[in-house]
Amino acid sequence: MSLKRNVVAVGGLLLLMPSLLRAAEPPALDTGDTAWMLTSSALVLLMTLPGLALFYGGLVRSKNVLSTLMHSFFCAALISVLWVLFGYSLAFGPDQAGGLIGGLDYIGLKSLINTNSSYSGTIPALLFVMFQMTFAIITPALISGTFAERLRFPAFATYMLLWVTFIYCPLAHWVWGGGWIATRIGALDFAGGTVVHISSGVSALVTAIYLGKRLGHGHEPMPPHNLPFTVIGASLLWVGWFGFNAGSALTSGQLASVAFINTNTAAAAAALGWLLAEWARTGKPTMLGAASGAVAGLVAITPGAGFVTPGASVIIGALAGGVCYSAVSLKPRIGYDDALDVVGVHMVGGTLGALLTGVFATAAVNPAIPALTLGVAGGGLALLAKQAIAVLATYLFAGIGTLIILMVVNAVLKLRPSIEDEIAGLDLSQHSERAYAIGSEPIALAVDGIGEPKPAVRPPRFTDQFAVVLEGIDLDELSRRWRDLCRVNGAATDEFKNVYSHFTTLRGNQFRFRSGEREDVRRHVESLFKSVAPSAKARVVA
Repeated sequence: MSLKRNVVAVGGLLLLMPSLLRAAEPPALDTGDTAWMLTSSALVLLMTLPGLALFYGGLVRSKNVLSTLMHSFFCAALISVLWVLFGYSLAFGPDQAGGLIGGLDYIGLKSLINTNSSYSGTIPALLFVMFQMTFAIITPALISGTFAERLRFPAFATYMLLWVTFIYCPLAHWVWGGGWIATRIGALDFAGGTVVHISSGVSALVTAIYLGKRLGHGHEPMPPHNLPFTVIGASLLWVGWFGFNAGSALTSGQLASVAFINTNTAAAAAALGWLLAEWARTGKPTMLGAASGAVAGLVAITPGAGFVTPGASVIIGALAGGVCYSAVSLKPRIGYDDALDVVGVHMVGGTLGALLTGVFATAAVNPAIPALTLGVAGGGLALLAKQAIAVLATYLFAGIGTLIILMVVNAVLKLRPSIEDEIAGLDLSQHSERAYAIGSEPIALAVDGIGEPKPAVRPPRFTDQFAVVLEGIDLDELSRRWRDLCRVNGAATDEFKNVYSHFTTLRGNQFRFRSGEREDVRRHVESLFKSVAPSAKARVVA
């Protein structure tokens, strides 16, 4: 059996398959590599807890922030146990079924105690297990951004369990565990472009379409309730991603250094690319745009972080910023409700990064890359074709598999909450908790597990409530205009300040206000929409 047929690139390293490692003298444990991988494992876990939790949590409405935080926290708990019991074995166990899944040799991990990893002999086997566990934790947590604010918790828990078992573990085996994509196709994925980002993005798209839109989507503004949370979360993701990408080198040497600088460079270039695209389109760069752009760049560089040069990472990042911004901007036109833009960032960014890895990968950076045919920028047309096959296989497997899982879970548990539960918010209806109790009385709901409604202890604080109905304008146009005004604070005009300072909710074409001079508010509402509906008229109702 030739050496070439027993070599596989795992995490970007040129590694011997376990069958050859057993025949050779095992390398000694390296304390430097071990220390780096311990650090990297902690950094990747930091990406989920608290990075992704805060990033997503700040983007939802205040009535759903705890349920959104719970998604990430629960994934960390559930998958940590699942991975030890059988997940790692399915992903990295001895190959079964012609490269489709790993065997059950490592169930419970007992056989790996006091051994070195067969994928990098310089670190303990259990440390490699832990590092890969952090990837398995964050991947399904990424999907949760698409169904934020509209999925029952029992259905969520079951969905995550089935998705990791039947989608993530096989994909991880195909790409990193010695499965068919790595050994037969030869596609490259340094740290998870296909396994993590494309799989979660495609699954997010299927989930968004299957679930349908949130109540009021397209007619009511749903702005982020706490952008500082989101920025802090994005910052933690940026820092944690050094463990994600540079840790995938599995050593603390030159390759980790290349992946480290490529990761930072692509994030920076993508933040600039997103801001420039947003600035050109809307006239103002936003903090949310900068944070989203950085994440898009981190996603795009992931598959090629240890295969491309720092110069190529600038191009990959800049393209990711512009392309992902365009993808997110198209969402309202296409019509699906991806609550937190998982599809536009992770599916599109991951696909772009995987294909560009085929363009820019070079053996000068990583000797794990096989001999390449002549092509663009050191990569090759043959390698680009391999990358495309891996992308397409991930699309089909994750998409079809997710649809089957959703149908099964919905048949048994019901995915969507009731209309009353969704209006009240998932924090109360699913967890009997509220994130913020300042400035309002507790809300009594007739929901299972919460109890019967109780009399109010005092009258409502706002006794001068009223509504303004805007007539003569298309509801979609009204909704788009109001979202744009909220996004840029109405460019700080007096009309917007007068309206928004008293505003509570928007239902269809009816604006509700808690206070204010009624005639002034009516006049200002009408004025705000004159640019898109010159004939629109506003009137005050009780």
